[in-house]
Amino acid sequence: MVVLVGFFAFFGSESRPGQPSARQSPPGTGPLTVVSIGDSTVSGEGAGDYTPTTNGQGGNWCHRSPHAFVEQIKIPDVTARVNLGCSGAPSEQVALGEAKQWTEPSQAQQLANLLKDHRVAAVVIAIGANDEPKFSAQVNECFKAWFSPQNPPCSAALRTTWKSKVDAMVPKVTNAVADVKKVLAQAGYVPADYQLVLMSYASPVGPQIPEALRSLNGCPFRTEDLDWMRRDGVAVLADGLKEASRATSARFLDLSRAGAGREACSSDPANEWFSRLTLQLRDLGQVDRASHALQESFHPNANGHAQIANCLNEFLAARGGNASCLSGPDGKLHAAPEVIAR
Repeated sequence: MVVLVGFFAFFGSESRPGQPSARQSPPGTGPLTVVSIGDSTVSGEGAGDYTPTTNGQGGNWCHRSPHAFVEQIKIPDVTARVNLGCSGAPSEQVALGEAKQWTEPSQAQQLANLLKDHRVAAVVIAIGANDEPKFSAQVNECFKAWFSPQNPPCSAALRTTWKSKVDAMVPKVTNAVADVKKVLAQAGYVPADYQLVLMSYASPVGPQIPEALRSLNGCPFRTEDLDWMRRDGVAVLADGLKEASRATSARFLDLSRAGAGREACSSDPANEWFSRLTLQLRDLGQVDRASHALQESFHPNANGHAQIANCLNEFLAARGGNASCLSGPDGKLHAAPEVIAR
């Protein structure tokens, strides 16, 4: 396990003779802050207790939760945590520009506004799944395939198209992360002032689930589709995101194996880290909410976000290199350095 050492290097080191003193903290004023940027994995979709302003109010369905992983980051001297994530956000809405998601403007621009009264120590980003891969849409297609066992599984087509979809995603993620770096640079930040992290995604459902739960009571998917999702889907997606991290000099945190054994329908719900098929019945009676009644399904739940936070705390403390979030002997997620994770 990585312990919280090395983070203090963030605050500078002794300067060499004849050199100017190292900066002791990020520029600007305000509390030292960790910021999360991205889509539903970031916002807290599936974790519940969404803030009223992001739970349908005025058409905003970003679903930001107080249980999201960023709210649980604990690193020395960081006193503020800001979640800019929005459920369903594509890379275009994270980048600078006019694109909106559920009424909200560019997340990079929101970061620029935040920098006026916050000093940012780390930015954690998770995007890409809502670009060409449209991961949530693919999960929906696999859900539909369960109803038609006489037809080919959803993974049959994805096996031939998935890599090209991910390849098309990479430049969009790269551009969005570059815009985040641009915003920080325009505020006077240099790379040594903050940590920049790009995360991948975990498989929300695994193939080893009881047959009784392979239904509308839990996880209605065909085994061959779940095999593809865990073995190929999230792995290829992670490879593409790692490519984007290299292009932008971001640290890469791989979550593709983070949910193994703790996916939805894998055990007792109290021990799972992902939400099962979730239907908000009360929303079905309201026209403006009915289309969002299933929105929480198959995302990290509150337990999952707590585990992601545990992994991130260790990753940020290490300050260098890439890592994978893997379950340890204690049953918690830990940041395994890349060479060990292999």
